[in-house]
Amino acid sequence: VQLVESGGGLVQPGGSLRLSCTASGNIFSIFRMGWYRQVPGKQRELVASTDNGGTTKYGDSVEGRFGISRDRAKNMVFLQMDDLAPEDTAVYFCNGSGVLTRDRVTLVSDYWGQGTQVTVSS
Repeated sequence: VQLVESGGGLVQPGGSLRLSCTASGNIFSIFRMGWYRQVPGKQRELVASTDNGGTTKYGDSVEGRFGISRDRAKNMVFLQMDDLAPEDTAVYFCNGSGVLTRDRVTLVSDYWGQGTQVTVSS
């Protein structure tokens, strides 16, 4: 299973970016997909996640500004980021868990993308 992010870049404060993540490999379904971010010297933190049970979570600092969505048929997850602030500068990682393979085997591992840099600066 591989996850690949795209859509990061440099944006001015108050601007918007849309991140995309595509999962590929022996996948029938993915129960939960989400986004985390990390800055040097700090722990990786949850930005947003959503699962097949209908649970969606947002980090406190992004609630109301960011929106997560999925295309389950294509094993994709998106993060729409609006009203970006310098404090949102980080490497953003895509995460997938609860992978069910085409052989109907549930994989216990969490899967991560390589990360995409988001920089908010004037």
